[in-house]
Amino acid sequence: MIKVASYCRVSTDRDDQANSFESQQRYFKEYIDRQPDWELYQVYADEGITGTSTKKRAAFNRMIADAHLGKFHLILTKEVSRFSRNILDTITYTRELKALGVGVLFMNDGISTLEPDAELRLSIMGSIAQEESRKTSTRVKWGQTRRMEQGVVFGRSLLGYDVKDGCLTVNPEGAEIVRLIFYKYGVEKKGTTVIARELREAGYRTHSGNVKWSNTHIVKILKNEKYVGDLVQKKTITPDYLSHAKKYNHGEEEFVIIRDHHEPIIDRELWDTVQRELKKRNRNGELGAGHSNRYVFSGKIKCGECGASFVSRKKTRKDGSLYKRWSCYTATSEGQKRIDVRGNEVGCDVGKLLRDELALDILQQSLTTLRMDRDRIIQNVTALALEAIQMCEEGSTDRVEALEYEISQLKQKKADVLDAFFSKQITKEEMHLVNQRYDGELEDLQRRLEGVRERESITYEEDQLEKDVGRQVADIVNCRADSEVLYKNVLDHMVVHKDRKIEIFLNLLPQKWTFVLENLRKSQNDPPVPMSVSNPLASA
Repeated sequence: MIKVASYCRVSTDRDDQANSFESQQRYFKEYIDRQPDWELYQVYADEGITGTSTKKRAAFNRMIADAHLGKFHLILTKEVSRFSRNILDTITYTRELKALGVGVLFMNDGISTLEPDAELRLSIMGSIAQEESRKTSTRVKWGQTRRMEQGVVFGRSLLGYDVKDGCLTVNPEGAEIVRLIFYKYGVEKKGTTVIARELREAGYRTHSGNVKWSNTHIVKILKNEKYVGDLVQKKTITPDYLSHAKKYNHGEEEFVIIRDHHEPIIDRELWDTVQRELKKRNRNGELGAGHSNRYVFSGKIKCGECGASFVSRKKTRKDGSLYKRWSCYTATSEGQKRIDVRGNEVGCDVGKLLRDELALDILQQSLTTLRMDRDRIIQNVTALALEAIQMCEEGSTDRVEALEYEISQLKQKKADVLDAFFSKQITKEEMHLVNQRYDGELEDLQRRLEGVRERESITYEEDQLEKDVGRQVADIVNCRADSEVLYKNVLDHMVVHKDRKIEIFLNLLPQKWTFVLENLRKSQNDPPVPMSVSNPLASA
């Protein structure tokens, strides 16, 4: 007996589709029962799930996992579009199943993956299914854009506004908080961190009901044009109809902007004042929250009192130059350590302590105290770097050959499509559709091949290469180079205590370095702070 599974899917959960869903399952059960050598293993069914991606299709993924366990030998499905509307997924999964000895029978399309010409026919039918998904996506986006132009709101409720049936209505309770935020920032000239702390201490809640406010949350409110009565839509877009991944619209698509669309919460004069103030403070480096992973110390400076990470802020000296300062997040957002009106202990006493250049100087001093054979390290690392470069150069020939092979295979597929057309296995439209996809893939392969060949044509004198690499390695090892990559990888974390003591922990080393900051400066323009450095632990 051949154990047979079946797969069915409907893309929505509406009643009419639900009937089709149940009928598909019933049909497969009855069909398999009529085959004397077949035995039904299980009907795998996904309901209300898109066909352009398999990521969220739980039943489909469970079926593939069971196939790897050898639980059945054949899969029945209605048609290629029910299996997947993504041509890449269709080919990938049918190849994977075929390698396991599991065939897929697309009943309406008359295709069995165990037949020799199955992949060509699947490519054609899969391309048609994928093109239909693209057209559907285009129609939906076009319809949504037209509705946006008519003033229909796409999105969820927010602080101060309720969204229902595409309309924005003012929520009085939330609107009061919004007016308070704009007044504090635009009129009282308070910072976003101060506003967030005051709202938290006053017991105000965010739209989601959270008692904690952050300065990033405040900034988003201050920048939201809905509060002045304007509407800007398509801030996020879905450029790929296959992955459905959303991204911020940076001009790829035209925004839909309607001025004076709904009842405003704040007047335009205050709005303009706030926007000017936002730009002014941003130029001075006072806006922004958290830190970016591109910085050496991002997430690696910890508070010795509360355990929070330090965050960076840009500050301006009296001479107009900028510097970066790292501060305890708790102290920045909640102020000094104290008991608030509700009896909770909040804040931190570590405060604003560490400038970026000082932290870097401390890290460099830690590295220079390491006892190691620097000359030998430079020699070994240089040799490894040269070997890696040589391997890349040798591997480029294999890459050219691989690209040339892929190009020849695609050309053969184009020839097969032409043969299928002349033998009347496919229509002219289907031939053009598949050839269009192959032409795009060929163009991409040709472009990559030209790039590889261009890189191969660049020559470099071996002696000069060794000198250049060696010099760069020596600069890094001896801490003469400002190598962010080195510092980010060698530093495990740094702990800052309120008694001006800073501890350094490096990756894969058991010891720590302790620095004590002395002679606090009275001005940011003073020279760097002198430091006394405690010796590393005995284990060093």
